[in-house]
This record gives sequence, structure tokens and C-alpha cells, in this order.
Amino acid sequence: MNGPPRTSFDGAELAAVAPLAPSERSRWRGLVLPVAAIALWWLLSSLNLVNSALLVSPQKVLTTAAEQITSGRLWRALSASLAREATGFLIGTSAGLLLGALLGLSPRFNRIVGPSFNTFKQISLFAWIPLISVWFGLGDVAKVVFLSLAALVPVVVNTCDGIRTTPPGLLEVAKVYGYTRWQTVSQVVLPAALPAIFTGFYLALIYSWLATIGAEYLLVAGRGIGNTLIEGSEHFQMDLVIFGMFVIGLVGWLMNASARAVERMLARRTGRV
Repeated sequence: MNGPPRTSFDGAELAAVAPLAPSERSRWRGLVLPVAAIALWWLLSSLNLVNSALLVSPQKVLTTAAEQITSGRLWRALSASLAREATGFLIGTSAGLLLGALLGLSPRFNRIVGPSFNTFKQISLFAWIPLISVWFGLGDVAKVVFLSLAALVPVVVNTCDGIRTTPPGLLEVAKVYGYTRWQTVSQVVLPAALPAIFTGFYLALIYSWLATIGAEYLLVAGRGIGNTLIEGSEHFQMDLVIFGMFVIGLVGWLMNASARAVERMLARRTGRV
């Protein structure tokens, strides 16, 4: 005699019949616009619908990319830019973490320094370039100072906010257990503020990379991927300009993906997911 009809599927059957998860569908949807843009670019260039001097063909860009890679020019330019990015990021985040912690932990320090910092962060980053160029010249030191400023502000803001928004219940528990000031900060406040601090680091990484390109474009001395764009525009080599833009976007995407991967790893280790 047959048993009662089944009203559910097991895991293997569900995996076989279930559609793609929303995250997987959205991942593929994100490729629609880039693929469509490249197809339109190829069509316009192949049909000569746009002046070839203004919009070069994809084949020309690929040829230029191969030349830049095989000659080593890409690696020299990119390594110089990434070295400046790493130096400025480390300096800016270290100073930002210290300043943000002081603003969040010390009400007196916040009253004295907080208003000045709030005014400082309203000044556009690129407004500092004339002053930086006068004080530090146009070389790598000036660029690193500029990148450090780009990384500083988001780390300060997020570190301070993360510390000041520690749940009061956690502080009450620490008080009940007789934690010292240092124990409360190291074992309660900083772990609770870690997501906000990491957000500041993530924003600092992205902002400092964008500032790297801006600094190399405006402070033109030295080698870098930003100078590759300048070289292409000065010699009217649109293939070199487009190639440089692709490289900048790809590096930014890799930084974003790496930061997200580190965030997920830290979340698993701290038990937040």
C-alpha cells in the first residue's frame, strides 16, 4: 500500500528545481550594462558612425593594452600609484584611528577639538592642493600628504561615531562586573565599534585610490597611472586614455571586492553572521 503523498522535497530535489537565488541573479544583471556599452562601442566604431579620432575602436584599445603590458610600462605606472596609495592609506588611517578614538572616548577632547575638525572636514579635498603644492612641491611627498587627508576624514568620523554609539546596556554590564576603564574600552567599546571602524577603513581605501588619480593628474611630476592619462590626452591618444580608465576602474573594483571579502571574514570570526 502506498504511503501518504509527499508534501515536501528533500534538499537535492529543491536544489534541482529551485531558480537562481536573488543574489546570483543580481550578480549577472550587473553585467548587462557593461556588455551593452561595449557592444554599442564596437558597433559605432565598426560602422564609422563616430569620428575615429575621438572614439577609437576596441581593437585599437586592446592593441595598446598589449603594448603597455608587454613593455612593462603598465606595471611601472601602476606600481608607483599603488605605492602612493598604500603609504597615504596607512598614514591617514593610523592618524584617523587615533584622532577618532580620542574624540569618541574623551568628552573634554571632543569639546576642544571637535568643532575645529567639523570645520576641517567641510573643506573640499581638492581645495588643499594649492597649499600642499606650495609647502611640499609636486613630488611624491605632496601626493602622499594629499592621499593621507583623503583617508583621514572617513576613519575619524566612523571611529568616533562607532565608539559613541556603544549600546548603554553593554557599558552597564561592564560596570556591574567591575571592569576598569581600560578593560571597558578594550573588551566592550572597541569590539562594539569594530563594524563602524571597518566602514571607515573601507571608505578610506576607496577615497584614497580616487585621490591618487586626482593627485597624479593635478600634481603632474612623477610616474603613475594618472600620468598615463595625461600622456594620452596630451598626445591625443584616445586609446591610451581609454585603456588607463579601464585599469583605474578595474583596480578600484578589486579593492572594493577585497575589502568586502575581509569584512565578511571578520564578521564570521567575531560571530556577527
